[in-house]
Amino acid sequence: MENTPFIHIENLSYSYVGEDGQPIPVLKNLSLDIREGEYVVILGHNGSGKSTLAKLLNMVLDDYTFAEGKITVDGLDVMSPDLTDGDVLNLRKNVGMVFQNPDNQLVATVVEEDVAFGPENLGIPQPELRTRVDEALATVGMSAYARHEPHRLSGGQKQRVAIAGIIAMKPRCMIFDESTAMLDPVGRKEVLETIEKLNRDEGITVISITHYMDEAARADRVIVLSDGHLMLDGTPGEVFTHSDTLRKAGLDLPQCTAVSQYLTTQGIPVCGEINTPKQCAEAILNAWGRI
Repeated sequence: MENTPFIHIENLSYSYVGEDGQPIPVLKNLSLDIREGEYVVILGHNGSGKSTLAKLLNMVLDDYTFAEGKITVDGLDVMSPDLTDGDVLNLRKNVGMVFQNPDNQLVATVVEEDVAFGPENLGIPQPELRTRVDEALATVGMSAYARHEPHRLSGGQKQRVAIAGIIAMKPRCMIFDESTAMLDPVGRKEVLETIEKLNRDEGITVISITHYMDEAARADRVIVLSDGHLMLDGTPGEVFTHSDTLRKAGLDLPQCTAVSQYLTTQGIPVCGEINTPKQCAEAILNAWGRI
């Protein structure tokens, strides 16, 4: 059905099991839908529950001792006790995950062998495996490094190889859990451009967990979690108008949005949705012309 969300979360509460066996609440009565093809950023301070949510969607976490509510991915009830091994395999194939530290994801001594690791474990035969590896490396701009050793690459290049390994499994959704946090500005730019290309050109649903507000500004939709609760949900422009709520959640505005809001308070009316440097520059030029 066209109107059925790819991911449906309903009244989800989740707690870790503490050392004393008692629950430690992380997510609290959370409900939201994510449709196929969306580019969603989830924001929140440390401990807000954003990474826990990501790991539940991919079944990296599968202990539901202290869990309530419902998660369905492509119609599959993730928390059902009746899931078969085939169901779990299919879910992890359709929902790929890229973590913070690329060094923890690279398993082979040659780039193309690392990219082949995932689809090979899915039983993909030659020559399709060869095709998938070549196409995945081309997608992330790493074809020239196919025979290189991963440990000799830069941080951004390593993360792009990790992304290629997920792409080669042909997922419908990719979750990036703080995947740019350990990268320098050049590496961050490389990975962000790759993420946006996957969403724009390949139609892959992207869920990006981050604390960088400028990354959130580039998404279609922004979700803000605080202390396990859903605080805000909307386009970047809609979410960033709630500056007081964001600050209560331990988050700042993107610099461009903050500049435009400050100029407006100083009598320079900067109009429109302003989340990126280009939007900010154009709006300031237009405002200057009206003064």
